[in-house]
Amino acid sequence: MVLEMKVPSPGESITEVEIATWLVEDGDYVEKDQPIAEVDSDKATLELPAEESGIITLKAEEGDAVAVGAVVCLIDMEAARPDGAAAPEKKEEAPQQNKQEAEPETPKADAPSNDEKTYASGTASPAAKKILDEKGINAGTLQGTGKDGRVTKEDAINAVPAMGSSVGSRASEKKKMSMLRRKVAQRLVSVKNETAMLTTFNEVNMQPVFDLRSQYKEEFKAKHGVGLGFMSFFTLAVTRALELYPDVNSMIEGDYQIKNEFADISIAVSGPKGLMVPVIRNAENLTFRGVEAEVKRLALRARDGQITVDEMTGGTFTITNGGVFGSMLSTPIINPPQSAILGMHNIVERPMAVNGQVVIQPIMYVALSYDHRIVDGKESVGFLVAIKEAIENPIELLMNNNPKKALEL
Repeated sequence: MVLEMKVPSPGESITEVEIATWLVEDGDYVEKDQPIAEVDSDKATLELPAEESGIITLKAEEGDAVAVGAVVCLIDMEAARPDGAAAPEKKEEAPQQNKQEAEPETPKADAPSNDEKTYASGTASPAAKKILDEKGINAGTLQGTGKDGRVTKEDAINAVPAMGSSVGSRASEKKKMSMLRRKVAQRLVSVKNETAMLTTFNEVNMQPVFDLRSQYKEEFKAKHGVGLGFMSFFTLAVTRALELYPDVNSMIEGDYQIKNEFADISIAVSGPKGLMVPVIRNAENLTFRGVEAEVKRLALRARDGQITVDEMTGGTFTITNGGVFGSMLSTPIINPPQSAILGMHNIVERPMAVNGQVVIQPIMYVALSYDHRIVDGKESVGFLVAIKEAIENPIELLMNNNPKKALEL
């Protein structure tokens, strides 16, 4: 019996997927539940497992767009399982000596003496060739002054690269973007074209957070098994700010504004297929430990290519951290249909006035990009100031004046 394997639906509104990589070859024997392909949708990359055991016949090529429900391969379930992968038989070759004896000897032409040696026009001497290679000049483009047009060392020294020439390889490669990357590109362009996006900036003194992490990070990790990072501080600061400025936690649907009473925080993470944005559900109900555990779980799933469509949809606000790559300042692009996104950046020690004294402090620039159609300047600036206040005074505003209880220590 031959099973027709069809493309399953990876989620609502997805009508087709793209075969990113076949993990098996045509004619291979596959086991049930063995991953046989990686498929890209416009939201995620997913593994396609074999539905039964048998010999597989591929019905699509890598890069093909296949409709959901279409047959992607056949599996002959009656095919016998091979005993083992036998090494391919090698053709026996005659010993080298016999091989040489079997071949008729071709008479070799007498090598010309140095006095009789001639060169084709454009041939360069070894010294000249080395100089020309360093200049990125092809010897064949020169008319040499040596015997029979040979390019001499002096010719190479005097040669000047033509306009527009360059040293090194000029190779290029054309590669089709994955469906996920193409969809991200479309969404980014649509955001720029369809929203009134504006960005406001502020700076945050990270010293209070540094102090808390230095004091409690070892105890926190020992008890909870996760590190006490910056993301939990910023996530809780964001959920607090969203309660104070609910317009930032809303979105436009036609002529209506939808305000969310929950905070599903999307976090941008780098995965093998590019940027992915999994969602921390109901972050307003999480503690520091809860946020850090969820961030770690989602980041690992994204890194391993196991993230699902459901885990990346439905966010109400996004946090992206370009600082991990060294970014000092940026204008992050809104993740539609959300109305705002917070950009974190790298932390640099800078002189700062504190209580009338100039002191060196770890400073981070933060950016809030927002849709001005639904979020006014007053709300956007107030929102970013609320985050600044929470990060600079976390014990009072995020920990209710009890750090050990807030960290569940």
